[in-house]
Amino acid sequence: MASTEVLPPPSGPGWEAAAEAEVLAVTALLNCLIREVARPDGPGTYLLPATGQVLRVGGTRFPTAPALRTPDGWCPLPLADLVALTAAELRASTGVGNDVLPAEILQSRDVTAALLAARRTAVLPADPYLRSEQALVAGHRYHPAPKARGGSGPEAWLRYSPEARTSFPLTLLGVPAEDLVEEGDAGALDRLGGPAGDGLVLLPAHPWQVELLGGLRDGRLRHLGVTAATAVPTASIRTVYLPEADLFCKFSLDVRITNDVRRLWLHDLRHLQTVVALVDAAFDDFPEHLPRPAVLRDRGYRSAELGGDGGEALAVIVRDGLREHVRPGLTALQAAGISEGFPGDPLDGLDEDGALVWWERYLEHVVPPVLHAYLRHGVVLECHLQNVLVAVDERGLPAQALFRDHEGVKLVAERHPRLGSPVLGGVRAWERLVYCLLTNNLCEIAGAVTARRPRLGDELWARARAVFAAAAKEYGDPPELRDLLAAAHIPAKANLLLRWLDADGAAMRWVPVPNPLRLFTP
Repeated sequence: MASTEVLPPPSGPGWEAAAEAEVLAVTALLNCLIREVARPDGPGTYLLPATGQVLRVGGTRFPTAPALRTPDGWCPLPLADLVALTAAELRASTGVGNDVLPAEILQSRDVTAALLAARRTAVLPADPYLRSEQALVAGHRYHPAPKARGGSGPEAWLRYSPEARTSFPLTLLGVPAEDLVEEGDAGALDRLGGPAGDGLVLLPAHPWQVELLGGLRDGRLRHLGVTAATAVPTASIRTVYLPEADLFCKFSLDVRITNDVRRLWLHDLRHLQTVVALVDAAFDDFPEHLPRPAVLRDRGYRSAELGGDGGEALAVIVRDGLREHVRPGLTALQAAGISEGFPGDPLDGLDEDGALVWWERYLEHVVPPVLHAYLRHGVVLECHLQNVLVAVDERGLPAQALFRDHEGVKLVAERHPRLGSPVLGGVRAWERLVYCLLTNNLCEIAGAVTARRPRLGDELWARARAVFAAAAKEYGDPPELRDLLAAAHIPAKANLLLRWLDADGAAMRWVPVPNPLRLFTP
């Protein structure tokens, strides 16, 4: 298999960024192959069962340096060859072809190279919170194309990308009253600009989305300039934080990022206020002896009707800021940023005892609220790494958990039988919760701790198991927790297979991975 890739000459910052991006892209694809497709075939080797090929992989937490077994020995595989090998395996195993995903994987690598090059000259934010939001250069570690940006070049997306440490003003539009779509409390948006005048209502818009929609110069909306306040993109790219206003705004963005086009869909927006009320109520009876979490509420949304779209294309969700929720003296950090690492990461420099204390505090603040919301109220928080913030004290220890993103919340059907799209049957709801909390969140945070302190792996999970066992006792030994503590495997999302089969962005397909909690069953 001969590669046709051409990298820049092997010197200088451009080559270094391209080489690092290649490594990150290879790791992401290997993560998916190992988790979803391959079978262990010996120490560090894996069989691709449909084609019979055997891979050798190096690395520990993040696999790297793949090589293919050939009659002449092990042949190193650059990304292009690994992509071709993956495509052949998936065609053979599924009977389905896909010419889009291989291109997405290579584009994701190229996007990463551009982001790495931009970071070399970008100014590091003084605010540790913003540093944590902008740390995800690798993106979703278990997605084959985590940084694909819809096929467009850096001129379209670089100035809006959190990884490039950017900031920008929002576009201000004036919406005629008859075209206005609004639900809940979106009044904070009115403070982002002067009076719209002429009976118009102010609508902030993401400038990239305005460009994707052709500039919106020929319709009924009026361009009113840009915000004076600066918007800083967060890890999700379509959600921005305005530090001066202490406000988050989540926008529709008609770009496929990982598994979905990131539009705010009407079926989610219509249920947003119901979900907000249920999440609010989920912690009204939270046990007083446990650390109380905070929730960044999605207060409401505002949009403009465009050609019968119901307001999807220009929808903006108004989300609570940090200052009204983070307790005095604490600093909020995004959990995914802690997992990836950034300047000021509280995991850096901890000795073994300190790392165990940090992990225990993280568990105490994150796990009980998620289980309480599910077990008492049938609410499934989307508590994956990007949607959890942890506020740390002056020593860097977790002292508060904050949850965000009501759009991703699901409800247990048996507890909420009269609701529509956010509802999942009990088994599916529990699988989603276990994936978000255990597979996506705790496993990755534990991996970051273990990467720094390798001897702690078993002890981390012994202490995690104790927290889950305490929750089981707190809630009367529910069967979900009893089964989880005894299960050999937990669900992981099959992102490679979902993208290969071009599944709907909200589709779930699980593959089993070893349950780290079970290692400590008596």
